[in-house]
Amino acid sequence: MGKVLKSVDMNKCIGCFTCQRVCAAINHKSFTDDKSAIKIRTLGGISGKFFATHCLACTGDIACMNACPSGALTARPGGGVILNEKKCIHCKKCAESCIVKAIYFTDDNSPPIICKHCGVCVKYCPHNCLIMEDKEDA
Repeated sequence: MGKVLKSVDMNKCIGCFTCQRVCAAINHKSFTDDKSAIKIRTLGGISGKFFATHCLACTGDIACMNACPSGALTARPGGGVILNEKKCIHCKKCAESCIVKAIYFTDDNSPPIICKHCGVCVKYCPHNCLIMEDKEDA
């Protein structure tokens, strides 16, 4: 069984972006939101409702993994994928195939930024909008 990230109570989100910043800082040693695997957005400006875009931890027929021609993505226990950066050829086919557009590239020579469901964003969310949920292995 693996744990996966879920955005469960986004009505409480105030758009502080702490989840983005801590993801980038801890997982990518960066202080820019570009390097975060979770993105907080709103459709209605600062007064609109916020929503989180992140890996949904697909199981079975995983689109991003199937699209990867180099085998850099493998299935993760509980869902989602694990990235082997040494195999990645930066073709961006994984990002193009992601059904929720939750795979990001910062430039043409960087590996993709994909949520690894580590839970650091959950730990630092001040309003408990995010949780880690147990999910059966596929």
